[in-house]
Amino acid sequence: MKRHMAVKDLARDDRFVRSDMKDRLTDPRQATREEDRPGGTQKRGPAIRIHHPNAPDAARSLMHGIFVGEVQALEGAGRTCWDYDPGPARDEVPFELKLDMARQCWDEARHVEISCKLSDWMGTELGEFAESTMLFEAACNEDPVLRLTGVNRALEGLAIDVFNTMREFGQTAGDPVLEFCEDWMLADEVTHVKMGSDWLRRLTAKDPERQERALEFQRVVDKLFSYGGLRGDDDDSPVRLARRFRELAGFQADEIDEIAELSREATREREAMAAARTSASAN
Repeated sequence: MKRHMAVKDLARDDRFVRSDMKDRLTDPRQATREEDRPGGTQKRGPAIRIHHPNAPDAARSLMHGIFVGEVQALEGAGRTCWDYDPGPARDEVPFELKLDMARQCWDEARHVEISCKLSDWMGTELGEFAESTMLFEAACNEDPVLRLTGVNRALEGLAIDVFNTMREFGQTAGDPVLEFCEDWMLADEVTHVKMGSDWLRRLTAKDPERQERALEFQRVVDKLFSYGGLRGDDDDSPVRLARRFRELAGFQADEIDEIAELSREATREREAMAAARTSASAN
């Protein structure tokens, strides 16, 4: 089997529609803040809140995003199991890390099955919403430590926030199936992030430069996956940072604060871009 597979080689059947992140975010069904509507009206607040008129589509979109994310998380963990020989060298990994990744593959496979059934429960067909490959891209980094920070700490950390948001959405909507399934997967995600946090510190204990480079990669991924402020710590954030669960997963309070500030920075950049487009069209 080929090692260190390129993103372009990632295979899908004809049910899947692949797009870049920009196209995904401009889909009006996404669980993002509402923009100005024709006629000068503005609907305020994130669409993932139960009272919002777009809540059903937003929840289905987010659930589909969870599904494709679980597929790519399975593929990424499997690649890490296969791509590296066991050993102490920089391009090798401890055998115990490979075992952790194998355990994660089992968890992710279960999550894919749960997500398929949840999508059907919520009235969504696979491929109804687009798929981007950014998660798998983070899992293709040649340095295994950067994979751990990009995938297990940044993206699985995002999964903690998303699953907690969907769990609360299920509670509010009176949907025990959604609430139970999200709670079940949330527990696994805390474990996956904790594995990433523990291995990051173990593998870079004597190499602070490598640790800082890995954490900087995590910051880049975290900002990209804040989706222009979709995930944050403010009351109007569609996906709220799940601070308690992140602490259980090995995050320090200052690390969570930094993620929150990255989201605010992404929000300011998105708003500046929107203002620039509005100004350009007016001129």
